[in-house]
Amino acid sequence: MTSATQEVPWHLDRTFAASTGQVRWAVLGPEESEEPPVALLHGTPFSSHVWRSVARALAGRRRVHVWDMPGYGASEMRAGQDVSLAARAVVLTELLDHWGLTEPAVVAHDFGGCVALRAHLLHGARHARLALVDPVAMAPWESPAYRLLGRHADVFTQLPPALHRALVREYVASASATGLRPEVLERLTEPWCTAEGRAAFHRQIAANDQRMTDEVEGRYGEITLPTPVCRGARDTWVPPERGHALAARIAGARLRLIEGAGHLVQEDAPAELTAELAEFLAAGARPGA
Repeated sequence: MTSATQEVPWHLDRTFAASTGQVRWAVLGPEESEEPPVALLHGTPFSSHVWRSVARALAGRRRVHVWDMPGYGASEMRAGQDVSLAARAVVLTELLDHWGLTEPAVVAHDFGGCVALRAHLLHGARHARLALVDPVAMAPWESPAYRLLGRHADVFTQLPPALHRALVREYVASASATGLRPEVLERLTEPWCTAEGRAAFHRQIAANDQRMTDEVEGRYGEITLPTPVCRGARDTWVPPERGHALAARIAGARLRLIEGAGHLVQEDAPAELTAELAEFLAAGARPGA
């Protein structure tokens, strides 16, 4: 029996050969369901592990697809790999085709927001509905720490393993307003602390800058999908005005603040976020919703 404090194992049991490397993924929920399927996208420097509670809850009534983006979590990490947001948007369109999802609902967190938006606006991915959770989508979004790490990757990659682990732990921990449980913090930190992971951590930061959102920001007014923007009221990573600005750009979008939660809403307030997403997805199953 699993204790109240013991983590239920989270395992991505399937693989897909994407254009930028092998992707690990999994699907939860009943094979036959009248509810629309949903794909969950994680951000940086996280993995699908942050969606485990929400995914399991949503999977009671629908198929839920989760994946680790190339260069993250359990997916392939290698030198020379393209881990830019531009490349990840292409991989998302490849995955949706591989999964046979022509018009899924998409829920995207952090960098996943930019990935979902680019896939929809630039690559023709036909999302039926799109929920953005503390998304990186509006300029400026690079924090001082992010800029420092990205511009001096050649220096930071030389940190001894113990110092690198300490840096990653503090960086990941700062995304939560309530504090991450030790086992969760360890699970999110560990992929970045192998020999491949240490280089991959800095590679994915150096690969991305504000140009990735600048290329699509001017097109947000074209979005006609139902698009709630959820954000933790105590998010210190993405300033609150970004959420208001994004919701104002998308016709019919609404901003939902989740009290007490930081940037990692999935960890800080999983029940509140799940309730919000379940309502959003259920509306999509009703005619005319």
